[in-house]
Amino acid sequence: MSSTHKVAIIGSGPAGFTAAIYASRAGFDVTILEGEKPGGQLTITTDVENYPGYADGIMGPEMMEIFRKQAHRFGAKSKYEHVNKVSFERPFKLETEQGNEYTADAVIIATGASAKLLGVKGEDTYMAHGVSACATCDGFFFKNEELYVVGGGDTAMEEATFLTKFASKVTIVHRRQEFRASNIMLERARKNPKIDFMLDTVIDEFKGSETNGLKKLETVVLRDVNTNETREQEIGGVFIGIGHRPNSDLFRGVIDTDDTGYILTKPGTTYTNVPGMFACGDVQDSVYRQAVTAAGSGCMAAIDAERWLEAQEG
Repeated sequence: MSSTHKVAIIGSGPAGFTAAIYASRAGFDVTILEGEKPGGQLTITTDVENYPGYADGIMGPEMMEIFRKQAHRFGAKSKYEHVNKVSFERPFKLETEQGNEYTADAVIIATGASAKLLGVKGEDTYMAHGVSACATCDGFFFKNEELYVVGGGDTAMEEATFLTKFASKVTIVHRRQEFRASNIMLERARKNPKIDFMLDTVIDEFKGSETNGLKKLETVVLRDVNTNETREQEIGGVFIGIGHRPNSDLFRGVIDTDDTGYILTKPGTTYTNVPGMFACGDVQDSVYRQAVTAAGSGCMAAIDAERWLEAQEG
């Protein structure tokens, strides 16, 4: 099947849905190719309390469903398909794993980023139930708890330092003696009286309980990498701080990215180096990575696309 649209949005989440709201409200025929994980990272977030407008907080999946309905209200249509091939000449052609082809005059990339995880037993089970990959998002829920932060780079140091605002104690768990973190970030963590370090150690397993359908992390299995000895330790929560990976593989080699893979955009805009292709949200934001900033850049992408299309047709 092949279909033609004015604007195609690859990805969903706050950036993609906001772009869809603005672009469809401007009168464009908009298709959102939501992919295999509709709603983005917020669908694995339980409570969202830092997004303006939700005074009592809201569940991440519910919030994304509201965003989706708002986009659909103005005429945008969602396709739950994964784009696996893109042609970078206008009109842009997007092919999906389902065998369909979509053509668009402008493309907004909102594919987001994925937190790097440990890949050990129980991690998926207790994600958002005691395990998190975002201190800014979830730190508030761990007041007066003892926490672990896993990692040895700037992300881990930043997460640990932030968490000391809420936690009674934060221990950085790192598999080596050496750190990848910058000196300034490492020293900041070392000087913080609430932060301890547990080196040459990894987490092998997350364990917990489930009561009335509610899961809760209770302990982790720690392993000394030198002796392979293991021990089980009670803990209030664990934050994975080993970085994020932007979902930009589909565009590499044509659209400019930094060394990590974040899409580079013209400063102050969402323009990529390919005319007619715009990027917003976590796929191009290595700094803030928040729902509200993603939504803001989604708005920018839609306005940039609208003005670019008008210029082409004017």
